[in-house]
Amino acid sequence: MTGTVWTKGARGVALGMLLLVGAAAHAGQAGGVNMPDSLQVEGKTLALTHMELKKKLFFNVYVWSLYMEEEPTCFKEAVASNSLKRLHFRFLRTITKDQLVGSFREGLRQNPAMRQDALNQSLEKLLSSLHDVRKGDDLVLTYLPGSGLHVSGGASGGVHIPGKSFADALFSSWLDTHPIFPK
Repeated sequence: MTGTVWTKGARGVALGMLLLVGAAAHAGQAGGVNMPDSLQVEGKTLALTHMELKKKLFFNVYVWSLYMEEEPTCFKEAVASNSLKRLHFRFLRTITKDQLVGSFREGLRQNPAMRQDALNQSLEKLLSSLHDVRKGDDLVLTYLPGSGLHVSGGASGGVHIPGKSFADALFSSWLDTHPIFPK
């Protein structure tokens, strides 16, 4: 009888391990961060298109992931698509608001479109919503067609930037600096 209980227990543990491994295989993983392979936003499914660890020197800083409603074939299509898309950042260390704002400003100012007054005002609106970041905090940038860019997560006080032009410039800057699609 003891052997039977032990055998059933071992089978249960083995089955549990198989289920756990199976569940992890369906999610993206980078830098010790797991993200779902898809998510629901506004009743639509967004697929995990890319996930990457960002390091500075030998420090893990954040993991970023890109979710898209439609799978693009090239850079221009990824930016111009008028479908749901999301950049999700999970921070792996504490970062001050000044560091976060400085990094965003430096990266986005490289895009000439960001120097236009209207887009520059939108950039300042985004930057003013940012907070100090603790390890584990998220910053979520979601483009909602017909509405604009919605900024949320623990790294932001939350802000909505209407229209498509700022979202296009932001996604263009990010995907140009982090090329994952053919140009």
